[in-house]
Amino acid sequence: MKTVELQPVDTVEIVTLTDNYVDLVSMDNNEVVTRAIPLRGNEFSNSILAEHGFSALVRVTGQEETRSILMDFGMSEDAAARNAEAISLDLSVVEAAALSHGHLDHFTGMARLGTLVGRKGVPLAVHPAAFQESRWVEPLPGLEIIMPVITREKVRDAGFEPLESKDPVLMLDGRALFLGEIPRRTGFEKGMPNAFRRENGEKIHDPLEDDTALVMNLSDKGLVVLSGCAHSGIVNTVLYAQEVTGVDQVHVVMGGFHLSGPAMAGAVDPTVAAIKDLAPAYVVPTHCTGRRAGMAFEREMPDAFVLNMSGTTLRFQ
Repeated sequence: MKTVELQPVDTVEIVTLTDNYVDLVSMDNNEVVTRAIPLRGNEFSNSILAEHGFSALVRVTGQEETRSILMDFGMSEDAAARNAEAISLDLSVVEAAALSHGHLDHFTGMARLGTLVGRKGVPLAVHPAAFQESRWVEPLPGLEIIMPVITREKVRDAGFEPLESKDPVLMLDGRALFLGEIPRRTGFEKGMPNAFRRENGEKIHDPLEDDTALVMNLSDKGLVVLSGCAHSGIVNTVLYAQEVTGVDQVHVVMGGFHLSGPAMAGAVDPTVAAIKDLAPAYVVPTHCTGRRAGMAFEREMPDAFVLNMSGTTLRFQ
């Protein structure tokens, strides 16, 4: 594969608009981590919402210029937007957006966030398979739980213009990379076993080929890889990011790793071991990673582990 030229940047900031967890009195700020402040003026009255969903604003700075891209939109219509307003985050600077995959916990808040961006036609990088017309999960055989779907019309109504690609796409003039469809190569990352869709009238297992990630290249440090759910496998995701960019060093692995629940239990230990071998400076499990897997990362990689929360800003430089 021909590599793409992902421009190095001096700083990558990831502001989490919504995630599965929040603790407003953690008091653990440091040079990388800045938590949301639960204050309005001098009053303890500012709420930050957590939910089963993910959304983040990514800001990259190089040559004294900061560029911004929005990644995912959360599960509810308003949590990500409410949190953005609560932390006084200006989304009018957003130049582009990306959708990690077509599941409701990543697209439902698009309209409200689009209102805060305040412009029409903002490019949204997305795999075409995100626009499936029928998706569901079966927690038990024959029990079909319908998954809402995203349409191109809804994307445009929210102020975004679909930029559909299975291949990697450079964004922000080469400062960020939409990774596109990720090859499945590891033996232990098998996707979401209870996900299904209809194709040509037939029920098939949904491989979620639309699952992807954003990648940035931090100068002299290496790749910053941000996944949504990593249904492709977070290890597969990082390996493909290395292949596409030609950059071997990995500085940050962050995102939902989809290791929660009994069906994914067997993938926890080999995933943790593989990420440990990649030796990122920071590992930041979010959203659907699950408590058992999160604890395993913290135990096996204590110096690299960062606990993420709604409203948190992570600054890598």
